[in-house]
Amino acid sequence: MMMLEDLFQSYVSVGLMVAFMCVLISFFFRSKDETKEPPGPKPLPLLGNLLQLDLKRMDRSLVDLSKKYGSVFKVYLGSQKVVILAGYKTVKEALVNHAAEFGERYISPSSHDFSGEQRNGIVFGNGESWKEMRRFALTNLRDFGMGKKTAENKIIDEIQYLIDVFERHEGQPFSNAKSINYAVSNIISSIVFGNRFEHNDEAFKLMITRANENMQLAGSPSIQLLNMFPLIFQWVNNRMRLKKNVAETRKQMKLLIGRLQETLNVEMCRGFVDSFLAHKQKLEDLKIMDSHYNIENLVSTAGNLFTAGTDTTGTTLRWVLLLMAKYPQIQDQVQAELSRVVGDRQVRAEDRKNLPFADAVIHETQRFANIFPIALRHQTSTDVTFQGYFIRKGTPVFPLLTSVLWDESEWESPRTFNPAHFLDKDGKFVMRDAFMPFSAGRRACPGESLAKMELFLFFTSLVQRFCFTPPPGVKEDDLDLTPAVSFTRTPSPHELCAISRKGSQNE
Repeated sequence: MMMLEDLFQSYVSVGLMVAFMCVLISFFFRSKDETKEPPGPKPLPLLGNLLQLDLKRMDRSLVDLSKKYGSVFKVYLGSQKVVILAGYKTVKEALVNHAAEFGERYISPSSHDFSGEQRNGIVFGNGESWKEMRRFALTNLRDFGMGKKTAENKIIDEIQYLIDVFERHEGQPFSNAKSINYAVSNIISSIVFGNRFEHNDEAFKLMITRANENMQLAGSPSIQLLNMFPLIFQWVNNRMRLKKNVAETRKQMKLLIGRLQETLNVEMCRGFVDSFLAHKQKLEDLKIMDSHYNIENLVSTAGNLFTAGTDTTGTTLRWVLLLMAKYPQIQDQVQAELSRVVGDRQVRAEDRKNLPFADAVIHETQRFANIFPIALRHQTSTDVTFQGYFIRKGTPVFPLLTSVLWDESEWESPRTFNPAHFLDKDGKFVMRDAFMPFSAGRRACPGESLAKMELFLFFTSLVQRFCFTPPPGVKEDDLDLTPAVSFTRTPSPHELCAISRKGSQNE
């Protein structure tokens, strides 16, 4: 019996030795690509690279680090290793050429607060639910006029409401932030819900206020610290406000959806919500109950579209009017082109091809304003070797859009406002490859075509009607272009004058 036990123990020992040798051999014979991680600054225990980052403008800190460590490098946000992608060529290669490997969404603690336990919708979703919701959203947004004549007419109607608001100030200084957000939000609202809201609708105003505040909260240092050290910072005040805002908005979305559900006619869908409800009803009639078409997913997706369709376009319009006030000679050139090509009639989307300078100003505003300095966070869906570096599955990846839109190898004067970036020597509009404000690949903004039409029609219609100037006593040079602290890069609070051009146009 003792001999059998000794024999068994010897076999176990040999087996363990063989297994150990196999591990060693596999380690030594792994390819260099599988062991070569991206470079990066040395992290401190627990803190990671926190002391090397400006939490109010993390993109700038990361751009500075990229100059030392290259276009693919890693940083530690607390104990979390994150890979940073910098520069146009690298970001494009990852998001477009390796779209599947870099196509998942990384869910940070603050992202979890936005998306909830189920992680529904098209912004923070992953897997089959995200694929189905994005496909359905893109198809139906097109059906309801995104980028088409139907949407153009809705935008023009809303522009007139905004012009009326501006005219009521009679050339006196005022903040245009809320009125612009209300007007822009009504475009996506009419597509999603099938109707616009009055600018004095309190529930509508509260939804926009919460959406704007959430962007500010998401970019605050305390929320950045929450994402790095969730156990320590989970009770910070900004997080509590963020969660409350999200809960209130979801409650309001459910009320809006409930009212539409009560008056639903599947033969005459008024907007995206109706189409979703009609499709949900069709599946239920077929006894298909386990689908992605449920109310929670609808609330998330409608909320995603509402917020994205309000904040980014509204913020870009605020930037372009501020830039016109700061650079009046550029505003003069836009107005001269409009007078020559359009005259006093309403600008239409088809005029874009004949307004190259105005088009260049809009694109340059998007580039210079750099609304999303860091694209919404990605993560790798599988182990991937990228530009010679091995990145494990599930690694958070930050595409640094600042480094694309301000790439010194792609733009002649990246840190200055220069519409010539989008004009050739003959003054014709030229698109640039490194123009990537909507991100790229599988996670690119689904509302890009609508946003482009809105920006063009709102901007040209407003500068056709008004001349934007600083308040009396403020020089153009004194207008501050320092952005506010926010997840999106928004202008700091300011006032402008909108001087009517009716008299000058008739002279």
